[in-house]
Amino acid sequence: MTTGEAAVAALLAHGINTLYALPGIHNDHFFDAVQRAGPAMRTVHTRHEQGAAYMALGAALATGKPQTYAVVPGPGLLNSGAALLTAYGMNAPVLALIGQIPQAAIGRSFGHLHEITDQAGIISRLVDYSARIDTPGQAPGLVAKAVHAMASGRRGPAALECAIDIWGVKGPVGDIGKPLPLREPKIDEDKLRAAAKLLGNAKRVLIVVGGGALDASAEVTHLSAMLQAPVLAYRRGRGVLDSRDPLSVTLPLGHELWREADAVVGIGTRLLLPQREWGVDDKLQIVRIDSNEDEPARFKKPKVALIGDAAPILRRLLDVLPKHNLSRPSRKDEMRERQAKLRERLAKLAPQMAFLDIIRTELPEEGIYVDEVTQLGFAARLALPVYRPRTFLSPGYQDNLGWGFATALGAQDARRDTPVLSINGDGGFMYTANELATAIRHRIPLVSIVFADGAFGNVRRIQEEHYGNRLIACDLANPDFVKYAESFGAAGRRARTPDELGAALRLAFARREPTVIEVPVGAMPSPWEFIHMPKVRGK
Repeated sequence: MTTGEAAVAALLAHGINTLYALPGIHNDHFFDAVQRAGPAMRTVHTRHEQGAAYMALGAALATGKPQTYAVVPGPGLLNSGAALLTAYGMNAPVLALIGQIPQAAIGRSFGHLHEITDQAGIISRLVDYSARIDTPGQAPGLVAKAVHAMASGRRGPAALECAIDIWGVKGPVGDIGKPLPLREPKIDEDKLRAAAKLLGNAKRVLIVVGGGALDASAEVTHLSAMLQAPVLAYRRGRGVLDSRDPLSVTLPLGHELWREADAVVGIGTRLLLPQREWGVDDKLQIVRIDSNEDEPARFKKPKVALIGDAAPILRRLLDVLPKHNLSRPSRKDEMRERQAKLRERLAKLAPQMAFLDIIRTELPEEGIYVDEVTQLGFAARLALPVYRPRTFLSPGYQDNLGWGFATALGAQDARRDTPVLSINGDGGFMYTANELATAIRHRIPLVSIVFADGAFGNVRRIQEEHYGNRLIACDLANPDFVKYAESFGAAGRRARTPDELGAALRLAFARREPTVIEVPVGAMPSPWEFIHMPKVRGK
């Protein structure tokens, strides 16, 4: 087999049957192998490497399964770098296949096409696992190791390089093989009992969930009911506990509950914002559940740290907890009252809330919402009800402007059965708006809203409020987004009110075609008082 053929066969053996890609000469032999694989390997080609990588990220986030993209070395790698970095921050299983210059020339600075000094070193800082394929026989094993690394310990992306003159080389290839077995760390029963005693005897427990809890929704829901513990999710963990449960809370209520709690369980979350901004003290006992053994003590050593996947640990904890658990009255009426008061406070964000109410009404329960670094995105993290895991996609701590549209395109491509809604500002949308061509070429029925205020709105507000209204580099010249969409063959609509937006969304979801809805807006109220809140514990 050629190296390319062996790599494709290995990808298919691991259940990876879609390639997001932008071809180029360094990967020609690989793409020829993909073509010869026929319908077994589907290729979605984009108009920019950034789009290919973001689409792989969106597909990975929406499915929870490994996804791959392929680009040329040097500028191709760097163009995809923001998405790969975001995948790292979000613990997403994205496999990057990166071309290379001729094998014998690597590291010799001859000035080959797309050569970059120490490309492998650059890649290693963006992923959890990386390697270079040097022979056909190595390809299956390295693909297997990459996929295994993405699903073991700290989840995250991986990358494989291959030189231009290696993809087409023929050589002996052994058994393509099956996915390597995953070995979960053995649960520490002593620590588990310690956690059960600590939580069982605590009077006011708060559960905080992040992206590491997405596959443990049932267990978190059971634990919350057993402890009558509210579950705080800001972004990655939204939907782990259904927002219709009164115990499901976002940041503003979480801030109040953090102050009142005598115990906190952090599940698949770095706990950075509450520990750093809200404070900790000796009266707050913290239990951490994390797949990365280095994570729990990074900021402050917890009372108990349990290492491994959340679901099996929580199932075992639920077995042990009842014998230690206090009798607990229901907190649901209390939390309903507190939720109502929060809704009154959030009325300050009335323009955003009106649009979010319409979006929630029109987006089906299983529909996927992909946010952006924009005013509606910030408000949604606080107020949009989310009913299921993996239906609220938010870019984690990178929080990078422009990630949203192409990521949503990948989510919609991978989940053709489910409506996906992309929320954008006019600034962020233009980062990857060219991928409308990809939506049309591959018939991806993504519905996108562009809230257009003619500015990088958050940048402008900061300059107005903190820099004496000295404005710089914040105002935008925009196209007519309706005509822009139509020029690609997509549906373009304009909605000036929440009701008009609701009608446009109903039509778009019914027609299932690539759609851009422009919503002209003015400046919106600041959400930041509900996101960055003062310290309530410790000095």
